[in-house]
Amino acid sequence: MRYSVSLYSFFSAIQKGELTPLDCVAKAAEFGFDAVEAVDFVNFHGDFEERKAQALELKQAAADQGLAISSLAVGADFLNGCQGDTEKEIQRVKEWVDLAALLGAPRMRHDITQGVQGAKAQSYESLVPVLAEAVGEVAEYAAQKGVGTMTENHGYFSQDSPRVERLYTAVNHPNFGLLCDMGNFLCADEDPALAVARVAPYTRYVHAKDFLWKSFYSDDPGEGAFRSRSGNFLRGTIIGHGCVPVKQCLSILKAAGFDGTIAIEFEGLEPPVEGVRIGLANLKKYWSELQ
Repeated sequence: MRYSVSLYSFFSAIQKGELTPLDCVAKAAEFGFDAVEAVDFVNFHGDFEERKAQALELKQAAADQGLAISSLAVGADFLNGCQGDTEKEIQRVKEWVDLAALLGAPRMRHDITQGVQGAKAQSYESLVPVLAEAVGEVAEYAAQKGVGTMTENHGYFSQDSPRVERLYTAVNHPNFGLLCDMGNFLCADEDPALAVARVAPYTRYVHAKDFLWKSFYSDDPGEGAFRSRSGNFLRGTIIGHGCVPVKQCLSILKAAGFDGTIAIEFEGLEPPVEGVRIGLANLKKYWSELQ
């Protein structure tokens, strides 16, 4: 098992000016991670040439700390992105593939869509053909660059395990797999362990994440919480402090043969440096205790 950390985990400290993204790379090495995960809005800004320079800077910073770049995470929406022009959105995502290759990242995660809402709402199933075609085109391009592509259970519309499994099956490309975020299934009101069991055979990369959970009928916890698809309350927290059965999810993945890279994605209100440090210690402990 190799351990990575999404640099998004430090985002609150970056926004406050307490750390720079490159400081976070040094923190990851200090805590004993093997790699870091780059994120579009955390590590990049400007035009393509500027982003190329930033990619090379991040790659060198990681190498100086003895760390790999485990993945690049980018936003995408093949239905609504680029003012609804699917072909332009595909080309935009391909540019991110080029940056992933420049980073030396072996894989890249991209979103799928927020869906079609309102008066023109459509079901997930009805949209699978056009989505699968777009995803397959990106996967084929990325294969030529040595970058595997993935989607994550993320963003409400393409979040629950039957949907991402359905998309994976429809794409049917050897260079495309799933990023299994064990915490995000709660956003779609799924039991994380059951959901992980469904997607484990297709999983190429893992996000370890924990949430606190309260029923819709509980008192509103206020600032820091958000709603699941059906209106329950969620708040990010340190791995091991919340309601996600992290150790059980790890056991399911191990039984399915997964022994790749697992990345912490911390979204809690706790100070991120401590949240990440404690989360890694717990994650390593849980994995070591599995039979």
